[in-house]
Formats: sequence, structure tokens, C-alpha cells
Amino acid sequence: MKRATVAAGLVRSLAAFAARWGLHQPDILAEVGLTEADLSDQDSRVDFDTYLKLIDVLISQTGEPSLMAKHAVETQLENISVVGLIVGSAASLPDAMVQLNRYATLMVEIDIMEGGPRFSVAQEGNQVWIVDNRPDPNRSPALTEAAFGRFIGEFRRNLPEHPFAVRIEMTYAKPAHAGELEQVLQCPIAFGSTRNALQIAPEWLMRPFENTSRYVFGIFAEKADALLAELEKEDSIRARVEAVLMPGLHKGEASIDATASELGMSRATLYRRLKQEGTTFAEIADELRCRMASDYLAARKVSVNEAAYLVGFSEASSFVRAFRRWTGQTPAEYRNQLLAASA
Repeated sequence: MKRATVAAGLVRSLAAFAARWGLHQPDILAEVGLTEADLSDQDSRVDFDTYLKLIDVLISQTGEPSLMAKHAVETQLENISVVGLIVGSAASLPDAMVQLNRYATLMVEIDIMEGGPRFSVAQEGNQVWIVDNRPDPNRSPALTEAAFGRFIGEFRRNLPEHPFAVRIEMTYAKPAHAGELEQVLQCPIAFGSTRNALQIAPEWLMRPFENTSRYVFGIFAEKADALLAELEKEDSIRARVEAVLMPGLHKGEASIDATASELGMSRATLYRRLKQEGTTFAEIADELRCRMASDYLAARKVSVNEAAYLVGFSEASSFVRAFRRWTGQTPAEYRNQLLAASA
């Protein structure tokens, strides 16, 4: 499956926040296998499971079950990630939501959204809701608390004169710290609901943000686009499919169903994600065989028959036909051409 990660800046900020309870940051990080050097670049990545483990450690050691909500409310996103700078430079709430969904993976990258937005805005009569679409939210209720705490904290800090949050719905059962959580978020919460959603004052759909700069927004967005491109390059669906296929390539069993299962998604989802990248499963398997066969032959350490076996062909004749289709040459011609070029 995809390697789920979070931005190091988020982890660093949370660990530093816990210092107010007397915890020593290097010791905290060591408990989950991290060092301060791992977090020196706020845009580097930390395993998502390590982040969840850190949350559990901090809540346990501080004795503060509402720790994540407090951190989200009291810290500025712009000091943690370029995402905060972009959202803060948006022209309006709808614009900010578009940018937040666009760059959300720079904060938390996990293959759970099936291509849909992390947050959506729903109008229900005269009510406006920000809905958190994170699947399996009850795995870590603290993340839901932090998500809504971030919205509330940013608006409370930057526009205190304008009411924002009205009430919250959360899917998990009412916890022991429910009263404290409502105090932190300054908002009534209905636990055991069918969704995770934050009702906001409807005026925010029309109210423009003050003191925004499109020039500044463009600078921040350019940096974020570069980071996003690098992140996507490192972990494209194509690369993940190739990683699954590689170990069993010699068996000739390139099954889209088995690959989709290994990646933790349905066949239809894998098909759609590959289509978004402009390729198909059959093309990836075929091009991988071509690339690997060319590498084996270029290394001159295996015979044509052995190369055929290594890329999943039971008969050399079938391999020769495929290689001619790939390169316009037979394996022998390809190898001879390499030999002549190196002479």
C-alpha cells in the first residue's frame, strides 16, 4: 500500500507544544523513533503511523485528552506549513477550501480519499456545513478534533469580531473529556453522529477575506506546487504498481485484481487512478517487462532464454516476438548493437 506520511513541520510543532507540560522534546521524539534532525526541514515526511503513535504518547504523558484540539486552536498553520500561507492568502472561504483540498497532501498524505476532497462545503437549507470526508475517522478521533480546531482557531485568531463556528457533529461516542473539548472549541458538539461536520455562519460563503494579496498567494502557490509535484513523483500510482509487480515478474502473473488488492483498493479504483495518470495496467506491465528485459540483456550476464524467464515468458520464441514489438529488434540484435557501440 501507499506509504502514508505527514509533514515534519506538523510533527515538530506538536512535540514543541507539549513542552508546556514539562516534556522534553528529544525524549518524546525518541519514544517513537524520531530525532530533532528528522524534523529540521518542515517539508520532509514522517510516517503516518509514527505520527499517530506520537499523539498517543503525548496525550498519555501530558494527561490532556484534548491536546490535539488545543494544539490546533492555539498554533498558526502558517508557521507549520506553506499550506497555511496559501489558505491565509485566499480571497474567500470557498477559495480557501479549494486551496486546502488542493494542497492537503502536503500536510497529510494518505491514500484514503479515493480521489475525492478531504473537506466539502454543504448547504442544507439555511445552514452551511464543512464536512470532513476522512474515511474510518474513529480510528483516531483526535485527528477529527484537530481538523475542526484548526478551522476554529484560525478564524477566531484572525477575525474575532465575526462569528464563525455554530456547532459540531462527530461520529465517535461521547468521550469523558467532552465538556473540556467544547470549552476548547467554544462550540456545542453532538457525538455519535452520522458524519464529522462543522456548521458555520452562512455569511462566510459571501464574505471576502480582508488584506489578501494575489501576488503573495502566487508566490506561496508556486512553492507548494513544486513540493506537490515532488511528492506525487515519488509516490505515483504507476510507481506503486511497478513495485508490486517487480518481485513476481518472472512468474508471468501480472493480475490487476491481485495488484489492486495488494495496494488496498478495488480494481475499479486502480483502473480510474491509472487512467488519471494517462496509462493502463496492461501498459505498465508491458513496459516494465521491456525495461527489465533490456537491462538484463545490456548487463550481458544472462542468456536470451534466461532473460525471457526473468520477465515472465515461458517460451523464448514468445519473448523474441515481444522484444521485437518493444524495440524493433530481436534480443540478439539488441545485444549485438550494444556490443558494437561499446567496442
